[in-house]
Amino acid sequence: MEKAMERIPGFNGLSREESEKILSISILKKVRKKEIIFSDGEVGEGFFAVLRGRVRVYKMSEEGREVILHVCGPGDHFGQVSMFAGKNYPAWAQAMSDSELLLFPRRAFLDLLSREPQIALSMMSGLSSKMRELTLQVESLALKEVPGRLASYLIMLAEEKKSPGSLHLDIPKWQLASVLGTTPETLSRIFSDMTDRGLIDLDRRDVTLLDHTALRELAEHGRFYDDRAKKE
Repeated sequence: MEKAMERIPGFNGLSREESEKILSISILKKVRKKEIIFSDGEVGEGFFAVLRGRVRVYKMSEEGREVILHVCGPGDHFGQVSMFAGKNYPAWAQAMSDSELLLFPRRAFLDLLSREPQIALSMMSGLSSKMRELTLQVESLALKEVPGRLASYLIMLAEEKKSPGSLHLDIPKWQLASVLGTTPETLSRIFSDMTDRGLIDLDRRDVTLLDHTALRELAEHGRFYDDRAKKE
């Protein structure tokens, strides 16, 4: 369990003694695929960290359309808003596969931090680093056109998995479309366009990155070079 803690942002800088104190108040929860972990508006009981499996955090629009906010894998945590703001959960969370989670109950966690303030100081460094990383990711994905968002996502995923040449999409394409703020049809078209241009090779959900230079240019500028030239 302590090995797993080392992968969680904010916990990876703690001493063994500090980790043991946090683990002592945590609750191991096993959830089945498609099980709802919490719902939008539900009273927040604490925040979660993923030990095994994957969890999606999403919102539902008034029209009933699902918008995925995050896909969390081992080492990621979610539900922190209810912890530190004392509010209800602002979204839905559902297991994408059979998963093991650690729940850190709000009251017990805050009591521990009040008794052991050095733990909070140790956590701040790791959390601030993760926050900077997430901010850059949000800017990268939100301020570009869809081809640039997809290129940024593929590069980011390859770097996270330390696999620069190839990667496996760990969510279905319709969910990836939701993450990137587009439609499945548009995403399929852009994947085909990238393949035709020799940037990637796609085999179902396995992606081989063929032209890193062109992918990084696409990620930076947001659209294909010839599309920019036409616009200019």
